[in-house]
Amino acid sequence: MKLSFRQPSISKFNLQITGSKSISNRYLILKAQFPNLELSGLSESDDTHVLYKAISTLDQKCDEIDIHHAGTAMRFLTAYLSSLPNLEVVLKGSKRMHERPIGILVEAMRELGGHLEYLGSEGFPPLKIYGKSIQKNKISIPANVSSQYITALMLIAPSFKNGLTIFLESKITSKPYLLMTAQALRSVGVEVDMHEEYIRVYPKTKIEPKTIAVESDWSSASYFYSCLALMDHGEFELSTFQKDSLQGDSKVAEFYKLFGIETQFKAGSIFISKKAGVMHPKKIELDLNDTPDLAQTIAVTCLGLDIACDLTGLHTLKVKETDRLVALKTEIEKFGAEVEITSESLKLSPKANLKESVSVKTYQDHRMAMAFAPLAIKVDLEILDPEVVSKSFPDFWEKIKVLGIQQNH
Repeated sequence: MKLSFRQPSISKFNLQITGSKSISNRYLILKAQFPNLELSGLSESDDTHVLYKAISTLDQKCDEIDIHHAGTAMRFLTAYLSSLPNLEVVLKGSKRMHERPIGILVEAMRELGGHLEYLGSEGFPPLKIYGKSIQKNKISIPANVSSQYITALMLIAPSFKNGLTIFLESKITSKPYLLMTAQALRSVGVEVDMHEEYIRVYPKTKIEPKTIAVESDWSSASYFYSCLALMDHGEFELSTFQKDSLQGDSKVAEFYKLFGIETQFKAGSIFISKKAGVMHPKKIELDLNDTPDLAQTIAVTCLGLDIACDLTGLHTLKVKETDRLVALKTEIEKFGAEVEITSESLKLSPKANLKESVSVKTYQDHRMAMAFAPLAIKVDLEILDPEVVSKSFPDFWEKIKVLGIQQNH
């Protein structure tokens, strides 16, 4: 898909953003345990559809569940399926999914009494899972690898007879996602104690009937912050969002002040605005340990605005849909800039005049496609495999077309 930019005749836009994938998937696991929980505003993402379908098929006694590229579904289901007595199922995914580690979570479930077997390489999917009733109530787990391992354990802990205490080894990565999980549990009546050294989730067998409305996705909103940053001026209304959001990526509002964007909250929407003639810094430095999914967006914004950046706290990006650090370096350098990466950081030395008509590979990674798309406001470019956005934001291309980013297939 080739992208170019045509200045729209208006500078104010109203956009509805899809429901949060992270929140939706947490509540789907809770709904599986508490059927009288009703959900509205669920994400339209592939990942959420895959998880919903997987849980729905359990009634049909299926022998195999394929979650394709859905990393969240792989981790949440590894824990959830292991805790279902008398279940026997194979959990598998795409080729890339079978290259993404799952060993820490598998070992945790085994220590709790679960029965899981590797069908391929040790430490990686696919898995053969024999569901069992979990009796143990304590586990220790590294907290600096993936918050999703811990979240997966937290979400199934209410079903344990004695609940679960999770002892956290090392510094927590992506802490806001654990706070989000705790909030989801509490919202349905499950008691949770959160501490730096451990998390305690108490048992719960039944809840009162309840309906939860899922907030829109801040990660998806970040691409519109990037679009506005790359424009001279404008104002977008994005809905539906909460000022007290527990989504870690809500910090995009704070980060993009660096690019001259102001955020206001009004009646369930955010109004983001940029005045003409804003001066940008020559360099920014950010620790994204709590918000690694914003790294690609911020790096490309800096590329488009000729701003040097030093981003740290990115150690989890190597085990995402692709090695995002390597992918960012490769694709950004096609535009003429220079990028240095380590195992957990990225340094960008920008270039004032970017190369035109670059073809950007997406590596089956939805965030690569969406992060680079706003750059079309500055230079014509091509996004390869654009349909990958369906993983988290199926109507992304329709949304940015409204802003003047033209698409030629």
